[in-house]
Amino acid sequence: MPELPEVEVLARHLQPLLPEKKIREVLVGRAKIVLPDSPATFREALLGATFTGLTRRGKYFLFQMRRAKSREIFTLLGHLGMTGRMYVTPKSIPLPKHAAVVLDLGREQFVYEDTRYFGRLTLDLTSVTELGPEPLSADFQPEPFGAALRRSKQAIKIKLLDQSLVAGVGNIYASEALFRAGIAPQKAANRLTPKQVQALWAAIRTVLAEAIECGSTIPLNMAGGGSGGLFYFGLAAGVTDYYEERLRVYDRAGRPCLQCKRPIRRIVQAARSTFFCPHCQRK
Repeated sequence: MPELPEVEVLARHLQPLLPEKKIREVLVGRAKIVLPDSPATFREALLGATFTGLTRRGKYFLFQMRRAKSREIFTLLGHLGMTGRMYVTPKSIPLPKHAAVVLDLGREQFVYEDTRYFGRLTLDLTSVTELGPEPLSADFQPEPFGAALRRSKQAIKIKLLDQSLVAGVGNIYASEALFRAGIAPQKAANRLTPKQVQALWAAIRTVLAEAIECGSTIPLNMAGGGSGGLFYFGLAAGVTDYYEERLRVYDRAGRPCLQCKRPIRRIVQAARSTFFCPHCQRK
């Protein structure tokens, strides 16, 4: 599932492509994507509206829109789910089989494609109301972060997936941050020492910032196709093989730890895979 860095990189890619583009027609291929509105209500709200901006909140896209007649500003929320892709393409290019929502922009079209239809493109903003602080913002501070952890007996890896604790940290980067901080994923959140809390806070910010930088400097195919390892978009055509995976533990079970050379282990926590080094991340 795309996580905060992937969403941020895609948002940066789309930001210059959308402003002042007017929606001339709306096609809803999958009604569940636009819930709780019906396709007809969704179409009525967007028809004639203009994109004015795009920001990210956690793993969500927030498209700022201006209504056609009233000039009122409203927000369209997007989420990629597990397999979603959002991109702008010339209208002459045929629509993909799994086009869930298509917005006609004149010569171009905004396509939301999703093979499993777990994502969203909706006017309902309730998903972002309970999100915690942005991990790369000044609102994310070690003291309140530590206070929240002290109130939880959950394993720290599971707690990091709680989006009310910190927005946008998912399964991949939770494992990566815990490895960098030297913390066992099974350790109870309320058992972390102040030094460990500080190390984890810093590690979360570091792994996310590095992933965003990586995705911003390597040519990616935003419409998908191929595999780019860390980024689900896929490498753009013609990119050489210099790209190396930057993940240190995730999906490396059985391979040597990059620090101690002992095997990386995989366990399951809350139905999600966790990867860690038992030697470098001792309980």
